[in-house]
Amino acid sequence: MISSAAISTVKAKYKALNGRLDEATLRLWAAVEARSLGRGGISVVARAIGLSRTTIHVGLNELENASATKRASEVSQDRIRTLGAGRKRLVDKNPKLKQALEALLEPATRGDPQSPLRWTCKSTTKLADALNRRSHQVSQRSVCRLLAEMDYSLQSNRKAREGTDHPDRDAQFIYISRLVKRFQREGQPVISVDTKKKELIGDFANGGREWRPKGKPEAVRVHDFVDPDLGKVAPYGVYDITANEGWVSVGINHDTAQFSVQSIRCWWREMGSQLYPKAQRLLITADCGGSNGNRVRLWKVELQKLADELKMDLRVCHFPPGTSKWNKIEHRMFCHITKNWRGRPLLSRRVVVNLIGRTTTAEGLRIKAKLDTKQYPLKIKVSNETFAAIAIRPDKFHGEWNYTIKNQL
Repeated sequence: MISSAAISTVKAKYKALNGRLDEATLRLWAAVEARSLGRGGISVVARAIGLSRTTIHVGLNELENASATKRASEVSQDRIRTLGAGRKRLVDKNPKLKQALEALLEPATRGDPQSPLRWTCKSTTKLADALNRRSHQVSQRSVCRLLAEMDYSLQSNRKAREGTDHPDRDAQFIYISRLVKRFQREGQPVISVDTKKKELIGDFANGGREWRPKGKPEAVRVHDFVDPDLGKVAPYGVYDITANEGWVSVGINHDTAQFSVQSIRCWWREMGSQLYPKAQRLLITADCGGSNGNRVRLWKVELQKLADELKMDLRVCHFPPGTSKWNKIEHRMFCHITKNWRGRPLLSRRVVVNLIGRTTTAEGLRIKAKLDTKQYPLKIKVSNETFAAIAIRPDKFHGEWNYTIKNQL
């Protein structure tokens, strides 16, 4: 009869030693305890510590068999198990397992089949279920290990495709870089401009997370339907590359060329004129599309008005199509604004303006923001006569991307 007192004693000893014994030492300790208890000792130890009777018998054999001890001493000192011991691998017991898994992955495998690192969009749980339905007994964790052995890994999408590269793409980058450096040497202002994506105003979910008391996330709407009263805002940014300062006009209407140039005008009045009181020229770097696109006639008409108003020439350089991510404002200013309001609902227009204005970085970025409540109509037609009156001088190198709007006053 198995004594409950003996079981409790062995269990207490095991609890004191648990975590300090490797596999081989635990096996031998269990064998010693079983032998010291005499008849029924194997059953007592097995029940007390949850070790199989077979393992305890192996330990007893190792204690009693000198040849087994000799063989163990010939094994590397770093090895816990003897050679050939332990559970057989699934792929050894079921050689067709990897082939079955590969067949499931093949229709969903992405990337180059010859690539050393491939990845799949099917979950390991679904793969395990599918294999079990095909009479391959395997767990979700085993599927994870098999995928790693087969050079699969979990990966997310990466924005890398920019469309067809223009043959003069790199040459345009170099051209812009040289112009920027020349303007900076001469003490002339250089700005990068662009429109940030429109933002919903109201208690809507915003990407990212922020620290809050446990169990008290901020409640937001389930559906992102535009609030008819609050609508959206369109932040247009102007980033001073030299001073590391920026201006953002938060528009409540359409993102048009008039709005774009008005934002540049506001930057000059509020910030630029104070930093560059002796400026004679202004260099503007912009994308090829949107409200400030190189093919937008109204953009150039409005720039002419601004050049005459400021009494200075405006030099414009557009980045090649599909390369907007290279625009300085994207990774010098807009990304920090997004980080600053991550996980926070943009409840009102004032919240948007305040969050933008409070955005700073360790490098000293300073931003001013203001709400622009003007209405900017769409579909304004620019006649040929009006367009011909613009004092525009295209550069010799890609004049459609690089040009100067001359001051006519």
